[in-house]
Amino acid sequence: MIRNMGALDRALRAFVVAPLAIVLALIVGAGTVAGVILFIVAGIMLATAATGFCPNYVWLGISTDPHVHRVGHSIRHGHA
Repeated sequence: MIRNMGALDRALRAFVVAPLAIVLALIVGAGTVAGVILFIVAGIMLATAATGFCPNYVWLGISTDPHVHRVGHSIRHGHA
């Protein structure tokens, strides 16, 4: 797994998106379908922020990490 998330992306997921999803889950009801989905979203955001890897970025062919460059079909660490 090659890290494909930059610091800003990781911080937004961990400190904005995940807490917001948790608060919304509690507002709509933790036991409701929407609440459970929001808790799952929060968990995914925290997991991807912690690892620095987003599987969706791979198939989309993007990276928010400024040190990773896409070359052909493989992602390689670049050195400036």
